[in-house]
Amino acid sequence: MNLTVESPNTSQLIRTAWWLSLLTIVYNIAEGLIAVWQGWEDESLTLFGFGVDSFVEVSSAIGIAYMVFRMQKNPVAGRSDFERQALQITGWGFYVLTAGLTASALYNVYTGHRPENSFWSVVISSVSISIMWLLIRSKERVGRALNSAPIMADAACARVCLYMSGILLLSGGLYALTGFAYADAIGALGLAWFSYREGKESFEKARGGSCGCDHCEA
Repeated sequence: MNLTVESPNTSQLIRTAWWLSLLTIVYNIAEGLIAVWQGWEDESLTLFGFGVDSFVEVSSAIGIAYMVFRMQKNPVAGRSDFERQALQITGWGFYVLTAGLTASALYNVYTGHRPENSFWSVVISSVSISIMWLLIRSKERVGRALNSAPIMADAACARVCLYMSGILLLSGGLYALTGFAYADAIGALGLAWFSYREGKESFEKARGGSCGCDHCEA
């Protein structure tokens, strides 16, 4: 990473990266609270799992926020133990979520359970797609300007959140339009697959390896 901390433009870009990471944390907490609550009320596994995923994402976002803070102090420093631990916690969180979503989806298929409705799944996923798209564009712009591979990687993995929002929208929309009994369970399995990928990538980052999101060392 090639940064010149004395440059006013660079300092401004790092401040922007900090605010973007803070916005990501605040948004994921709010999204998680609303999605978990509404998922529980509507008995929608996909929406509930989407909310839990938002909480897991918070630990990753905290690691990114700390990384940006470290960039302000020492742009050439290597990854800290705190960041590695945050990544490991995130990885285990995603693995637990994967297991829970998979087991619950299979159980719902077996019992024929259906959500009460999917209105909030459509609303929350639509809002999430809009917010994630704006965050991705902003992070990519800052990452390119700073020549920061970690920030670009963070933007790339935010795309996974965008894809998961798309799954929630498709599953909720399909159920609302057709009443297809297994729409929610299929959506939950789609989230489980992405959660597994994110968990695997978190552990690869913690070890300093590359991953599907093109992560690399800070």
